[in-house]
Amino acid sequence: MKELQDPNVEHLLPHKNGKYPERKFDWENLFWSCSHCNGVKNSGKYDDGILDCCKDDPEKVLSFSLVNDDVMITILNLGHEIQERTALLITEVFSLKNTGMRTYRSDQRLKLLQKEMNILYKQLEKLHRNPESKVIMQMIKSLLSRDSAFAAFKRCYVREHVNEYPQLQKYVRI
Repeated sequence: MKELQDPNVEHLLPHKNGKYPERKFDWENLFWSCSHCNGVKNSGKYDDGILDCCKDDPEKVLSFSLVNDDVMITILNLGHEIQERTALLITEVFSLKNTGMRTYRSDQRLKLLQKEMNILYKQLEKLHRNPESKVIMQMIKSLLSRDSAFAAFKRCYVREHVNEYPQLQKYVRI
């Protein structure tokens, strides 16, 4: 998400409860996170680790999609526990509704994701109508950039629709 409101320093591997005390001040174990995502991740079920996105590209092992009003994260390598936990965490960030604040924040993230996807869909429609437009191609290229909000969802959508958008595949290679 753009404009992170309430940044926390999150430990990829937890240092509390004696689990990984040596990782408490390890720079490679510290990440920015919003309080919502950090709160969801602080559940004990993630203590054995999730993907380290600085070392492993999530797009190589997970598929991200928005189906109706649901976030769907598909594991490409079944049986890989870290990938399974990562997929569950991402799903919960958008759908966990066990408190009033989590319901609000999950819904807020889902709405932002839907907004970003709708921007992409509109640009793709424009591309269908005007495939030679350099302006449209530049906008889509920007939307598919890894530093774009919810990039993995947008990039996976284009990869999954390779027949419709072969000219865009160079922007979503992993």
